[in-house]
Amino acid sequence: MSSLNSFNLTTIGVIHSCYKEKFGIPRQPGLVTEATARLELIPPYNRLDALEGLDGFSHIWIQFIFHACMSENWKAKIRPPRLGGKIKMGVFATRATHRPNPIGLSVVKIGRIYQEDKKTFIDLHGADLLDGTPVLDIKPYLPYADSIADAKGGFAPTPAQTLKKTVIFSELAKNQCAQYQNLHNKEITTLIKQIIEQDPRPSYLSEQLDREHGIKIWDLNVKWCARIDHFEILRIEPT
Repeated sequence: MSSLNSFNLTTIGVIHSCYKEKFGIPRQPGLVTEATARLELIPPYNRLDALEGLDGFSHIWIQFIFHACMSENWKAKIRPPRLGGKIKMGVFATRATHRPNPIGLSVVKIGRIYQEDKKTFIDLHGADLLDGTPVLDIKPYLPYADSIADAKGGFAPTPAQTLKKTVIFSELAKNQCAQYQNLHNKEITTLIKQIIEQDPRPSYLSEQLDREHGIKIWDLNVKWCARIDHFEILRIEPT
């Protein structure tokens, strides 16, 4: 077998995330700043000395596997959500999950680096990672090299100019969020608001109103729908 086909990759860690399913995950990292996750490093890569010096950086690159898409075939051309799902682009001109090798890349803000119950963790902020995501590698983000002022963005040169609707919570949802926050000390209201503001619906549903949707966050199923001029959080249910 050719050496070009003989690479073996090793999982160094796994993501524990607020996102329990693909639906609802923002299309890029950093868009939902309240989204929290933590990377658990697994043996033999869970040594603190392997992380020495990382606390001097604010962000890291995470290389990971799109594990929830591995049973699906890659596609040479896909319809990017940025283009309304109507125009096809080559897969290598996009960040689509359906790739020949299901490898993803995200830059995320890091928080604490610590050990707990003999396990090693890195807290992550603004992550766009599904719970259970296998991690292949991490590297520090270098502002002087990784931020290129005159870079071109192709068909996505600027942030998506979506008409953001106001997110309104029903009285029931308000009370349920308050109860959950008091019980678990998690700021769930802002997290829900930031996720729904991104309008996670697929393009073919973007014109439909009053249809109930559900997004699984932590141990909750958030029920919501789109109205004419706003999104409404209807209620939250335990999963």
